[in-house]
Amino acid sequence: MRVAVIDLGTNTFNLLIADVHSAGFDIVHSSKEGVALGMGGINEGLISPEAMERAARAFEKFKGICDQFQVETVTGIGTSAVRDASNKDEFIREITKGFDVNIEIVDGLEEAKLIYQGVSWSYQFDKSSLIMDIGGGSTEFIRIEKEKELEFISANIGVSRAVQLFPLEDPLSRENRQELISWFEANSKELKSFDPCEVLVGASGSFETFYEMVYEQEFPKSLVNIRISRGELMDTLDWIISSTSEERENHPFIIPIRRRMAPVAALKTKWIIEKFGIKEVVISPYSLKEGVLRRYF
Repeated sequence: MRVAVIDLGTNTFNLLIADVHSAGFDIVHSSKEGVALGMGGINEGLISPEAMERAARAFEKFKGICDQFQVETVTGIGTSAVRDASNKDEFIREITKGFDVNIEIVDGLEEAKLIYQGVSWSYQFDKSSLIMDIGGGSTEFIRIEKEKELEFISANIGVSRAVQLFPLEDPLSRENRQELISWFEANSKELKSFDPCEVLVGASGSFETFYEMVYEQEFPKSLVNIRISRGELMDTLDWIISSTSEERENHPFIIPIRRRMAPVAALKTKWIIEKFGIKEVVISPYSLKEGVLRRYF
C-alpha cells in the first residue's frame, strides 16, 4: 500500500511517501517546504492569511508529487500552530477543499508519542536517552530508560514563538540568552521530573542542520542514526548563538527557513545538553511522520 504523510509543522511542512508492507516500509519520496505557518500569529492563536496562502502553495506542490507517485491515501498531521489556532477549522476547510487529504490535529502528548514511534523504528535505546524534537511552536521531549516507563512532554517553547515574543538583538545579547533560558524553564516545568540522561537523540529537523554545519556536508540520505561529536556540536552551537543574521545568511548549510530562528534552537539544545548532563549525541533521520506509518500495521 502506497501512502503519504504530511507533517504540518509550524515552520516546515514535511512530505513522506512510503510503500507499507508486512515487514515495515520502503520510502519512495521525502521532501520539505518552508511554510512558516506560525509566523505572524502563533502567539495570538491565529494562522495569518499570508500563512494560509503559503500552506496552500505547499499542498499544491505536494499534491503534484503524490499524483506522480500514485499515492493511495494522504494523511496530514496538524501540530502546534494548527492545534492552537482559533481559526484552525477555517484553515482545515480551505486545505481539504482544495486537496484530497485528511488532516488530523494531534495534541502535544500524541505528537510526542508519534515522534517516539518514529525514532524507535531505527534506534535501540541501550542507554538512558532523551529524544528532543525542536519545533516552531512546541518542543517534544521523550525520556527512555530500560525497565522504566516512558515519559513524554510537549512544551510550548518553539523557536517561532520565541522570535515573535521577544525583541531579540542581533546577535543575541547576554540578556536575551538569560531571558530565553528563563522562558524555557518556566514553560517546561515538567522536565524537572526527568532524571539525567546519557544520550540525546535529536529528531531530524534542526539537528540535521547542526550535523551539516559540523561536518560541512549534506545530511546523509541513508536512514541510519548518526553519532555526532559532542565537542564539535557544542562549538557549532556556540557559533550559532553568537552569530549575526548576516553570518547565518551567508552560511551554506543553514537553510533559509532556519536562519532567523537558529540561535534560539542552538541555545535550547545547549541548555538541554547541560541540564541533563548529556555525554553522547545521536541524530535520528526519523520523527513524527515515520511514527504515523506505524498505524498501518
